Amino acid sequence: MTEHQTATSVLVIGTGGAGLRAAVELAERGVDVLVVGKRPKSDAHTALAAGGINAALATMDPADTWQQHAADTIKESYLLANPDVVRIVAEQAPRGIADLERWGMPFARETDGRISQRFFGAHTYRRTSFAGDYTGLEIQRTLVNRAAQLNIPIHDSCYITRILVRDNVVFGAYGFDLDTGTRHVFHADAVILAAGGHTRIWRRTSSRRDENTGDSFRLAVLAGGRIRDPELVQFHPSGLLEPENAAGTLVSEAARGEGGVLTNALGERFMTRYDPQRMELSTRDRVALAAYTEIKEGRGTPNGGVWLDVSHLPREQIMRRLPRVYQTLLELQMKDITREPMEIAPTAHYSMGGVWVSPADHSTGVEGLYAIGEASSGLHGANRLGGNSLIELLVYGRIVGEAAAEYSASLTAQRRSQAALAEARSEVDGLLGADGPENVRALQRSLRNTMTEHAGVVRDEASLRKGLAELDELEARIRDVGVHPDLAGHHDLAHAFDLLASAMSARATLECALERRETRGCHNRSDYPDLDPAQQVNLVWAGPGQVEREEIPPVPQEIASLMREVDTAGKLVE
Repeated sequence: MTEHQTATSVLVIGTGGAGLRAAVELAERGVDVLVVGKRPKSDAHTALAAGGINAALATMDPADTWQQHAADTIKESYLLANPDVVRIVAEQAPRGIADLERWGMPFARETDGRISQRFFGAHTYRRTSFAGDYTGLEIQRTLVNRAAQLNIPIHDSCYITRILVRDNVVFGAYGFDLDTGTRHVFHADAVILAAGGHTRIWRRTSSRRDENTGDSFRLAVLAGGRIRDPELVQFHPSGLLEPENAAGTLVSEAARGEGGVLTNALGERFMTRYDPQRMELSTRDRVALAAYTEIKEGRGTPNGGVWLDVSHLPREQIMRRLPRVYQTLLELQMKDITREPMEIAPTAHYSMGGVWVSPADHSTGVEGLYAIGEASSGLHGANRLGGNSLIELLVYGRIVGEAAAEYSASLTAQRRSQAALAEARSEVDGLLGADGPENVRALQRSLRNTMTEHAGVVRDEASLRKGLAELDELEARIRDVGVHPDLAGHHDLAHAFDLLASAMSARATLECALERRETRGCHNRSDYPDLDPAQQVNLVWAGPGQVEREEIPPVPQEIASLMREVDTAGKLVE
């Protein structure tokens, strides 16, 4: 067994926007930093984000303020967002945009050179900056380029299996190279976890294969961290059903924003039943619930979806405003959306909960361990405002980079643990030697079926308990997997670790969904159809059967006074 040792001041796990922004901050401060991730840095999940990035720049609407941005965010969160986190993101958002601008981000601009902003979701004003419908991709490119200028080492075919901890203090991480199988021991003063969410544990998801499998959740919990609100998962209303290997691929909500119409198999425009005022321009959680209900009650299409039709719009408008949607349908289904409707269904899209972090610096309660981006929690509550996730990466990427730099500089020594290292090593050895009859991919499929069936858009106690019983059986079968690395690399081993992470994330999600006995935002309990003011708390999961309630600080008066229903007429939905 080849084992490679590397030492760095700060280790960043995850090559997406959050991880790269933190790394750039550290490098600009002259701190030694190394970024590792299992996905190619140019193709991290951030690159898929289409819509835009929020900041109260007031370039289009001079009346906009960060306070109003904060108020809109808390209102949409159904009062589950942490007001301190929201204030920090809203207040520092313009600085995040300025950073990107300085590094060459090609924002769409008005003729006089101002950064252009558009309506997006339930925002009071136009505050979403964008670059076509490829905003995330351009942000990722900008950060990759900045990292290259700063000579930041990025090891992007490395799978981290454990964060190394001694007496609740981090001292590094353990992992292996996906291609060669070479083991890596990374010694670090601080570790920043930016490895995404857990939406891949549902059958239809906007995440691609082998990403967002809950890695952050598992790494944090094994290190001594906790998970907050894992049951709060945003289901995007419009994911494709076919082809099977791309099920869940998003059709941008711009398609509804431009005038797309939703119908069921009977040809009924069903949003009249669920939100007659806003119709297709209703919020994500409502449209997803409406589509789910139509399908569940037998009015769905032959493949179990609903129709989204833009073919009545002028062809020129579709080509100009929805180029990505047009191209995607052409590539995946040979379908021309200017002539025929798209078959869609709700798809797991975003983990609004995540690793428990403190608002000030996103520390996790494990000394030297931080979490950012979709791996963390606190900003989105029970319904994420479109465009907020991308600005969160920039704001907290910078803050955590600064915090990790100061923490590293303050250490007088780094205490390591041979026992922690031996445990990480033997875990990989055990899986590599596993020669059981169970197939990792088949078990992943079973897990995703369980979550789709029992913890989808609508939940109830009996179904959630059934989901937990199925998960018990699955976990027993996971102990009998066979892992077979081959000439193509150690991807089979990575899939086995993905499966372990997915199983833990599924348990956290099911147990917290059972505990939240109310309907709030994305969380629909058919047996508790009303919002319960007594449940305006965050649920914190510390391991099987360990769910605690956490009080949410009060909303400051300057923000509370600005909270109102936002009219979505004429706006792009989230």
